Amino acid sequence: MKYLVRDRSFYTKLLALSIPMAGQQLLTAGVNMIDTLMVGQLDEIALSSVSMAGQVQFLFIFMSLGTGIGASIMLSRYWGGKNEVSIKKTITIAFRFIIALAAVYTLLVGLFPRAVMNILTTEEVVITTGVTYLKWSIPCYFLIGLPTICTCILRNIGKVRIPLYTSIGAFVVNIFFNWVFIFGKLGMPRMEVAGAALGTMIARAFETVVIVVYVFAKDKVIRYRIKDLLMPCRDLVKEFFKITIPTVVSDTLVGLGMTMCTAVGGRISVAFMSGNSITAVMQQIMSVFSHSISSASQIVIGNTLGEGRKDDVRSESITLLLISVGLGLIVGAGIFILAGPIVNGYKLTPETHDVAMQLMYGQAIATVLMLPSCELTKGILRGGGDTRFLMIAEVLFLWVLSIPLGYVTGVILRWSPIIVFLMLRIDHVCKIIWCLLRFRTDKWIKKIKTAE
Repeated sequence: MKYLVRDRSFYTKLLALSIPMAGQQLLTAGVNMIDTLMVGQLDEIALSSVSMAGQVQFLFIFMSLGTGIGASIMLSRYWGGKNEVSIKKTITIAFRFIIALAAVYTLLVGLFPRAVMNILTTEEVVITTGVTYLKWSIPCYFLIGLPTICTCILRNIGKVRIPLYTSIGAFVVNIFFNWVFIFGKLGMPRMEVAGAALGTMIARAFETVVIVVYVFAKDKVIRYRIKDLLMPCRDLVKEFFKITIPTVVSDTLVGLGMTMCTAVGGRISVAFMSGNSITAVMQQIMSVFSHSISSASQIVIGNTLGEGRKDDVRSESITLLLISVGLGLIVGAGIFILAGPIVNGYKLTPETHDVAMQLMYGQAIATVLMLPSCELTKGILRGGGDTRFLMIAEVLFLWVLSIPLGYVTGVILRWSPIIVFLMLRIDHVCKIIWCLLRFRTDKWIKKIKTAE
């Protein structure tokens, strides 16, 4: 307890960052949740198809977050040190990189949508319907990448309410246009799954326009403008990629790994696939709490190091870790209590209902471990700039342990759904132990180069 932070300003700053982040991420997750809930009123095939196809967007979200977090690690350090030139150059490199990444991803998904769906499931009717969703979602990857980078910029300068307000607008827009296009309201044709994709694309376009215009035209703190995209920044390119590539690789492989976990469910049964679709929504909502506190932690730790207060970092980190443990217990209990009402809100067969309940209880158990795991990997150690070590920690246990165990217990041995689910999340136990051992040393605190 002697290491706990007693300075009230620390908690004020943490809350000022994390609460709007939680609200914004909750609404972002809500955009995907609305698709699942509204399409779930059609039938289980539509529900499974949208959930599976949504994993393709989910993977790119991870890639975008990896880019944004890599940039954020540098920005938080530069912001703490008041280095305006380094801030602008980092933003320029981040924008260039995400535009190139979105272009490649759009091309691959646009040319090979069926091949992508074949990776996720073997059910032909789910593949066909999922391809429809993917084709209508093609522009979404630019509409995910650009606002993600803008959000990271605004968070690091303390303007967390702008992304929140934008997400509120996007959430309302998504509900309205989903209602119009999925069910054919206001004279529009009934598009069902294609309507869900179109409604989501319109919502993301709204979010992109608002937040990009604010960053490039309205912000008066950094004053980043379109002409700055052409500024020379070769002196920071190597540092950017040294920090960012590990976060992109780890977040992409984690996103791909989670997609493969979904694919494992797609090879067990339609009941497991549909039940997992419902649990995936709850997991996204749960991740709001873990990512909001860890993102805020990364900024706080980065600012502290940028200000040269290295001695304060350990006490801040221990405090943040204990907060994540407490949140894990609270959120896990909340999922356990709400499991019944949530599952009962869907039109499910008795078999699917039973599977969904088991998976929800598994999610409640896993949440207790996932929040401190996320705090260590995406918050504290990333704030210190230790991205290469974290790349190994994030990827190794997921791919070597969780996915193989999930496949063996689910597809081969056909164990109960709750056991399969927990095997697919066993990597979080290993990451907590691995990262705590690293935290005991000071090797996770890295020096970051500034602009020349």
